[in-house]
Amino acid sequence: MNEPNGSQDWVEDVKAEVTGMAKGGVNHPSTAPVLTGAAIGAAAGWLLPFVSLPVGLAVGAGIALYQRVKK
Repeated sequence: MNEPNGSQDWVEDVKAEVTGMAKGGVNHPSTAPVLTGAAIGAAAGWLLPFVSLPVGLAVGAGIALYQRVKK
């Protein structure tokens, strides 16, 4: 959503997306990509010595959610 000054209100977009995912569950179009991103991040966290599993999971889910919201 673009605001009058040209900036984007990312917080509102993310909030709407997460709320939609919570209400729609697995039927929401963003759920599968975000869960896939979380799984890839968790695998990276497990394989890389400097990243832990929970951090990898959170980062993977965050990146996938960001890519869904910026579309």
